[in-house]
Amino acid sequence: MTPQTPKDPDDLSLQPSRSAGTGTGKPDFSTVRGHAGTVPVGGGSGRPDFSNVQGHVDTVPGDSGGGGGAGEQGYTVRKGDTLSAIAQHHYGKASRWHAIFDANRDQLDDPDLIKPGQVLRLPAIND
Repeated sequence: MTPQTPKDPDDLSLQPSRSAGTGTGKPDFSTVRGHAGTVPVGGGSGRPDFSNVQGHVDTVPGDSGGGGGAGEQGYTVRKGDTLSAIAQHHYGKASRWHAIFDANRDQLDDPDLIKPGQVLRLPAIND
């Protein structure tokens, strides 16, 4: 018996054909053979091999340094925060919101659309 491609994909059925099976209304799987195409590494110890797994963590450095500029800090946005309010609190001037916005252009497209939970970089500002 050769498989046939239906003309319309909507004509596909998961019901066994009347000509197939044992006549009991149940499909006949007696000719189905299974095969596992994978071979365990390391002699088949039954344990997964994670020796080639690599990982990294994307974080915003806090005031402990890391990868940010000297004096750069991280700030997690809370409900009700605005860039102006954050600038007022951290720099003493609300008008310095643009420095925060510029430092976070990679994650902010609009200075009015910050979300609770976002971690923003607060650059050091030299007076």
